[in-house]
Amino acid sequence: MAKTKEKQPTIETGNISVHTENIFPIIKKSLYSDHEIFLRELVSNAVDATQKISYLSRTGQFGGELGDLKIVVSVSKDAKTITIRDRGLGMTGEEIKKYINQVAFSGAEEFVEKFKDVKDAKEIIGQFGLGFYSAFMVSSTVEINTLSYQEGAEGARWTCDGSTSFTLESTDRSDRGTEITLHVAEDSLEFLESARLKTILNKYCKFLPVEIEFEGEIINTTDPIWRKTPTNLEDKDYLEFFKKLYPFAPDPLFWIHLNVDYPFELTGILYFPKVQNELEALKKDRIQLYSRQVFITDSVENIVPEYLMLLQGVIDSPDIPLNVSRSYLQTDSNVRKISNYITKKVGDKLKELFRDDRNKFIEKWGDVDTFVKYGMLSDEKFAEQALEFCLVKNTEGKYFTLAEYRDAIKDLQTDKDGKLVILYASELESQNTYIASAKKKGYDVLHLNGVLDSHFIGKMEQDQSNETWKRVDSESIDKLVAKEEEQVDILSEEQSKAVKEVFDQLALERRMMVQAAPLGEDELPIVITRPEFMRRMREMSVTSGNPNANFPEMLNLVINTSHPLIVKVAERKTPDAKEKLARQLLDLGLLSQNLLTGPSLTEFIERSMSIIR
Repeated sequence: MAKTKEKQPTIETGNISVHTENIFPIIKKSLYSDHEIFLRELVSNAVDATQKISYLSRTGQFGGELGDLKIVVSVSKDAKTITIRDRGLGMTGEEIKKYINQVAFSGAEEFVEKFKDVKDAKEIIGQFGLGFYSAFMVSSTVEINTLSYQEGAEGARWTCDGSTSFTLESTDRSDRGTEITLHVAEDSLEFLESARLKTILNKYCKFLPVEIEFEGEIINTTDPIWRKTPTNLEDKDYLEFFKKLYPFAPDPLFWIHLNVDYPFELTGILYFPKVQNELEALKKDRIQLYSRQVFITDSVENIVPEYLMLLQGVIDSPDIPLNVSRSYLQTDSNVRKISNYITKKVGDKLKELFRDDRNKFIEKWGDVDTFVKYGMLSDEKFAEQALEFCLVKNTEGKYFTLAEYRDAIKDLQTDKDGKLVILYASELESQNTYIASAKKKGYDVLHLNGVLDSHFIGKMEQDQSNETWKRVDSESIDKLVAKEEEQVDILSEEQSKAVKEVFDQLALERRMMVQAAPLGEDELPIVITRPEFMRRMREMSVTSGNPNANFPEMLNLVINTSHPLIVKVAERKTPDAKEKLARQLLDLGLLSQNLLTGPSLTEFIERSMSIIR
């Protein structure tokens, strides 16, 4: 019997079809800052090939055994290699030529020009078929060893050293699928550390829909909770998933499960975190963006409204364009639709919680207050929804919706011009005197001390032209809610002039403006106020990130000309006696506002003891 002649492998060499010799150095240099994403791209390609063979099997287009479809990532420090192995579609030699050897863009110069302003490589990987070529960001040589699922296909091995030259040869490989071996370059040896690779896999691949094995361990959950039907989930499922995402965070307050497939595809879960402090509430980068379960980024600005970035969780959508500039995202119709959908879902959830159990909602209000106000300031549609559940709290600790509060105070706190005056305090302790004066008149006072409240008040006044918001220490009580009736001034014209001259001199030392007005005998003889406009502008400037803005604190000194102690100042016989009593009254007013310190405080104490003796 004649001896069968062994089939010799065919070997082909050639040049990758690009219009420049410099494409690989450009890829490595331009994308260097994000070179860890090579692993995301190669594993994602393996997942894609695996899902396709599963689809062909389900639809009867592939009749062979699927076998174990898990993807295996391995590393060898001795050989300085990283290997990604799948049992997916595989490729023929011709498919390698078509899909690997042709880079679909016109040249390196165009590439650099188009993306010169891009700061994040994740924006451009894949834009021009660069997913596989990201391997050269960390490799000196890349090998592909593959066998197509097609009947009678021949194995193929492709090798490239990072130049535009390649080698393609046939092999006797018998196992369907693809094995990519990266020979790690000297400047990327960090990726030979198992811990480094595991960190990258956990970051980008922990929810991929095909099992990923690394060092004998399956590192991903193939069916994450956001892909499941909400009716099949319990609270504990949502809480367990939250702990996977944020292991050190306290349990969230509540959550929203997003699930829509038309007119765009979007799934996800957004959690309302328990806020430890207001600055923490303004943190960003809390929402993770996925595309078909592949982690893309936790920087979702221009995809969701800024105030929604106060939330935590996951959104997953293949309809968000990932490889374009951020300016394009702002005008993309799908992105706008997704953003509007999420906004409405958030508003609907808050409305539902408020309607279902008002008392429980009130318990959580301290944690969602900043979020709701930020949303109202940022988004008019959300602001319209929020009018139903946005709460305000008075100094007695009672909560109202805005409509309820306006209705409760309208009879007493409408001024002579028909304008509703909403009084508020930011510091209950230091402003207690002013709060007490307001309550003597029967007025109610809100407690507003949030980081966004100055902006929130401005919006309320803008939306409601017939109302004004005033802090209780911004005016004397008779001017806070101006009425037709006036208090009686018990000083003569000559006495008023003499008193004002004394206080004018004292106020000059502290750069205060002096006003004289009859406030009534039951009010304080001296009231120190902070004008609303300048104080509010100063606060808004600070919360807008400009703490050094040139808005000095202004103080007004109001002399109560219907108070007996002011009469005593007028009746003192000598200028020194007038000045001594006036200074004592002024210092009492300053002391009540924590404005008396240092030598002035020492002098006040000594003077007070002298008066007592």
